[in-house]
Amino acid sequence: MKLQQNGDMARERREMVAELERYGIRNARVLDAFRTVKRHLFVDEESRPYAYSDGAMSIGFGQTISQPYTVAYMTSLLVERRPFGKVLEIGTGSGYQAAILDALGYEVFTIERIAGLYEAAGRVLDALELPVQRRLGDGTLGWPEEAPFDGIIVTAAAPREPHTLMNQLADGGVLVVPVGDLASQQMTVIRRNGERFEHEIFHDFAFVPLCGREGWGDNNE
Repeated sequence: MKLQQNGDMARERREMVAELERYGIRNARVLDAFRTVKRHLFVDEESRPYAYSDGAMSIGFGQTISQPYTVAYMTSLLVERRPFGKVLEIGTGSGYQAAILDALGYEVFTIERIAGLYEAAGRVLDALELPVQRRLGDGTLGWPEEAPFDGIIVTAAAPREPHTLMNQLADGGVLVVPVGDLASQQMTVIRRNGERFEHEIFHDFAFVPLCGREGWGDNNE
């Protein structure tokens, strides 16, 4: 597969990064990753002129690619606490977050439950020759064969703390997950310390629901 790149759009990426800095994203490694990864390749051709605006965009199947600030914020929470290692992403979506994690030097594993998104993201990640390990399935159950993970990022709204994922963290590992109701969630960081889990609570966000056995049901129940 050859990607139609619509130009490099380097100027648009620089402007996006400048906006992220104005919003308070300061981690130099995270900003470098956002300068490097071509977000416009992870959306359809009609949406590419708007790929670097700070807004969520539909990717079909009722799902979105999160706004750049949200991706940068979650990524910064992980990088500042666990800068290297093996990371699991729950909710591959477009593949953009996985590409950002790869650019940061993590060993990346990602799970997507919607077959159409899994296949589309896989085509882009393969075309970019990124060594991201992918699985189609229920992300709320994690990837036990590859556990433990130094970091886990959940890119959808969890109704409660995801205990199965928490138990797949390495000692000292960090889980970043939005937890709340369907209208609003608090970004939550959970760090494993032996058999104890320490919590930090941050700003409110609004994500699509995390569906699966330990998330919302398909009818959001």
